[in-house]
Amino acid sequence: MKDALISILIPFKNTSAYLVSCLDSVLRQSYSNWEIVAVDDHSTDKSRLILENYSLADSRIQLRTNEGIGIIEALRTAYKYCRGNIITRMDSDDLMLPDKLLVLFQSLQKNGAGHLAVGGVKYFSKLGIGDGYRRYELWLNELTAKGTNYSELYKECVIPSPSWMAYRKDLEKSGGFNEDQYPEDYDLTFRFYQQNLKVIPCRLKLHLWRDYPSRTSRTSNHYTQNYFLELKLYYFLKLHYNQNRELCLWGAGSKGKKLAAELLNRNIDFYWICDNPKKIGKKIYGKLLYHYQKLRELENPQSIITVANDNSQKQIKSFLHTSGQNPLKDYFFFC
Repeated sequence: MKDALISILIPFKNTSAYLVSCLDSVLRQSYSNWEIVAVDDHSTDKSRLILENYSLADSRIQLRTNEGIGIIEALRTAYKYCRGNIITRMDSDDLMLPDKLLVLFQSLQKNGAGHLAVGGVKYFSKLGIGDGYRRYELWLNELTAKGTNYSELYKECVIPSPSWMAYRKDLEKSGGFNEDQYPEDYDLTFRFYQQNLKVIPCRLKLHLWRDYPSRTSRTSNHYTQNYFLELKLYYFLKLHYNQNRELCLWGAGSKGKKLAAELLNRNIDFYWICDNPKKIGKKIYGKLLYHYQKLRELENPQSIITVANDNSQKQIKSFLHTSGQNPLKDYFFFC
């Protein structure tokens, strides 16, 4: 395994403005035994031509055409043709720092099967990075530095697509790219967790994440909050929900209302609690809202929390801690 082949899966569509920089960052890697399987998702710009030129110049780069439509089908196509025993992803508009592949591979090699190698990320943009993205970067890198990514699994995607490296058999054990759920990287993260793949801590920033107005995560409806909430609820009900416990939903803002509607549609009973005096005692969707102290009256509750404010989250955590509640067992922050 000393010189194992690393397969880098790169789906792309109309990213000609960034592909050269992306590919050059791979060519500059200190670890050289890699292959790129780049899959064209029916581009209409010069992206394909760029890849054709790079593949002619370097035999490690192969170009394929998506055998379906969309990023998930493109990933399936890439995986079909890749040959490495070590698998990683790359976004066609991002950059790798020079030691990314080496650091992740050595980390994976040292710890063995059943592990995920991850690295820190850094946003960059000609337009500057907004406060929300900076907070996400800081939060994500703090988790990655400790390897505690799963501890806040339901907040946001804790192992984004270009930040992981895995053994082929572990990726396949997790279902690979077989699922049709969006956001696809968040869905895969839940499946990594489900298969108990252990996250290896890493304090180094290895990936540069480009932000720009037309980035897919900003423009595609597959990456809207509704998709995130639906995915979170799907896995909560699959992995953590206990029908023998009382379910509580905290918060009656937009996310709380969306989740309440989803639970009602599934005929799942729950207590709806909040700390807003204007809402306590009133009904939404025919469901009565209680003061959050109602939780103490329940015998064995589980809580989904949709309150986003940082100070409020700290107060809720303190309240739950004094009530003997534990994260990822008794309560789950969905934002």
